[in-house]
Amino acid sequence: MRVALAVPLDAEQRLAASAAHHGHEVIVRCSGGDELAPRLPQLPVELVVVAATPQHLTPTLVETADLAGVRMLVVVEGPDQARHATRLGILETVEGPADWVLLEGGRPDAVDAPITEPPSLAVSAPVRRPATLIAVWGPHGAPGRTSLAIALAAELAAAGWRTVLADADTHAASVAPALGLLDEAPGFAAACRLAGIGGLDEAQLDRLAVVPRGARHPFRVLTGIGRPERWPELGTARVTGALEALRGLCEVLVVDIAASLERDDELASDVAAPRRNAAGLEVLRVADRVVAVGAADPVGIPRLLRGHAELLELVEPERVDVVVNKLRAAAVGVDPGGQVRQTLARFGGIEDPVLVPWDPAAFDAATLGGRPLADAAPRSAARVAIRALAASLLPVAAAPGGRRRLGRRSA
Repeated sequence: MRVALAVPLDAEQRLAASAAHHGHEVIVRCSGGDELAPRLPQLPVELVVVAATPQHLTPTLVETADLAGVRMLVVVEGPDQARHATRLGILETVEGPADWVLLEGGRPDAVDAPITEPPSLAVSAPVRRPATLIAVWGPHGAPGRTSLAIALAAELAAAGWRTVLADADTHAASVAPALGLLDEAPGFAAACRLAGIGGLDEAQLDRLAVVPRGARHPFRVLTGIGRPERWPELGTARVTGALEALRGLCEVLVVDIAASLERDDELASDVAAPRRNAAGLEVLRVADRVVAVGAADPVGIPRLLRGHAELLELVEPERVDVVVNKLRAAAVGVDPGGQVRQTLARFGGIEDPVLVPWDPAAFDAATLGGRPLADAAPRSAARVAIRALAASLLPVAAAPGGRRRLGRRSA
């Protein structure tokens, strides 16, 4: 295997000296990630072995390796390096020190380990436990729920998870138009109907779901209802059945839901009638994680604080991750990140929210091309933040089937 090295000098010398014995060829050795990045596309490199330090593992190197299609073996030594790798969106790492046996699924102290194919190339075993369900919710006012749901699904698919994105918004479903997909026959509504008669299986999911065209890391999409008056098709029982069935057919289920948290059955005289908000409330009830997204502006922050308080009446706090989208100084003032964090902590008790920078050009490119953010603008600062969010929601180390932690990139 042809390898590039970006590791400390002692590890570099040791790896270079023993490469031939393990069947590898060191093509280039660099003292830092930014030195290696511009050379990487010009070299016949199959793998980069990189230490998870700020000097060696840099954003430029990660993005260049992604674009060049070169795999990375990210070697972590200590919690500081692990945190640095996570901040850059690296979902899989190996524990150091750096050694060729890490490529072979062994430990550095192993002796004469047989040379095998890198574990990251192995196909994981079929899922045997229910998929992780991630609900994406946000208050009224277009905080970016759908954009975030699509971006999260793409990042999780890029990390190797078999991912399904479902649009369960009964007020303004928008996943299909955001991805340039036809939604005359809503996939999620059809899945609900099939689940009601026990007919939602792998073959039917393949028939109902669509895959965004040209996606680098495909994931399946169940589009939402195109006409709001069709909301009665998403009743509680049907949605419950569909979620249960879908969790047995994938590894990650991302569901985009409407803003309203109102229990509308309390306002109706006919308690047997379907409820428009039932779909969203049911998704929240069974979700493993709930991503609550708000806009970083003087209107969006108060809405997020009020909505978050309502959300916690339905969902335990430990299941909720708060994301503040569209962060920019022009709307918030000097030090927008610090101001937003302080406001959320003081008035909502929200600690450590995820901050997604304002990047309208990147999101416009994604919308124009009908593509996920990771494909349309892989170097976007917003994309980096969302990739880190995906890593925190679903670490690869906990992958079903015991997937090994070799340095596979998140995109």
